[in-house]
Amino acid sequence: MIEVMLGESDLADVRFAVSPLNELTLSLRVLKDPAKYPLHLPWVRQVRDVDLEVLLALSTGRGWTPDFLSPRPRSPFTRIEDEFAELREVSTRAMRRDFRAVLGDVPAVLRDRERLLAALESYWHNAVAGHWDRMRAVLEADIAHRGREMAQRGMAAMFAGISERVTFDSPVVRVRIAGVDPWRVESRGQGLTLMPSVFVRRTAVPVDPAAPPLLIYAARGAGTLWETGRTRGPAALAGVLGQVRADLLAGLAEPGSSTVIARRIGVTTSAVNQHLRALRDAGLLTTQRHGRSVLYARTELGHALVSSAV
Repeated sequence: MIEVMLGESDLADVRFAVSPLNELTLSLRVLKDPAKYPLHLPWVRQVRDVDLEVLLALSTGRGWTPDFLSPRPRSPFTRIEDEFAELREVSTRAMRRDFRAVLGDVPAVLRDRERLLAALESYWHNAVAGHWDRMRAVLEADIAHRGREMAQRGMAAMFAGISERVTFDSPVVRVRIAGVDPWRVESRGQGLTLMPSVFVRRTAVPVDPAAPPLLIYAARGAGTLWETGRTRGPAALAGVLGQVRADLLAGLAEPGSSTVIARRIGVTTSAVNQHLRALRDAGLLTTQRHGRSVLYARTELGHALVSSAV
C-alpha cells in the first residue's frame, strides 16, 4: 500500500496534468510486451525506425522505468520540446542512480548518454508524434470528466472513480500496487499531481518515495484510441436528425474533439464541425476548452435523446 499524506495546503493543490514525455515512457511497456496490451496492437504494428535495443532496455519485465523519464508535469499543457530540454539537463550521475534503482545496474547499452537521448527523441517523432493530437484529446477529455466529478460529488468520489485501487480518506490518499513494498510519504506543500495515461492499465507511482507525489492512472476512453469507423445512431434518432448527426451524437458517449471524431469516421474536420455546431446549437452538445482543444460532450438532453431512441 502506498500512502500520500496531504497537508491543508496540499488538499487545495491536487491538480491534473498531461505529460508527453511520461506518455512516451509509459508506452515502452507496451513496446516491450505487446501481448499484455492488446488494445494498442494497431499502434505497435506501425512502430518503425526506432532504436529498439535502447528502448527495450529502459523497461523491466514489470514495466518499471527510471524516474528521470517520468518527471512531474507542470500543467495540463506541457510541451514535449520543453520536456526534452529538461531531460538534457539531467546529470549522467542522476540517470545512472535511477537506472540502478530500477534495473539493478547500468546496462552497457544505456551507458552512452547521447545515444539514449537520441533514441528517445527519434522514438517520439517516429512512433508517437503523429498520434499525439488524438492521445491528448483522450487525456483532456478524462481530465474534464474528473473535474466535473470532483465538483459535483467531492474529492473522495473522484479518487474512487479513478480506480478501485485508489481511496481517499482525508487527508490520506491510498494506492494499492501489487508487488511494491508499502511506504508512506508526506506531501509537505508539494501537492499531488494526477496524470491520466492511455498506456497504463491500472495505476503507477514514482519508484522513489522521495519524488514529488505523482499518481498515474488509466484514462477513460483509451480503448477507443485506435478505433476507426462510426458508431451508428439508432434509426429513430436518424429519422429526426439525419444519419450523420445521429451517428455523431451516439458516438459521443465520452467527450471528444472534432479532430479525433473526424479521424474516427474518416471525414474532414470542417465537415464534422458543421454538424457538431448544429447539435450544440440545438442544446444536444456542450463545449469545453482544454488548451488548444475544444471538446464536445453530450448535454443531459443529448444523453436522454440517445437513450430513448435505443
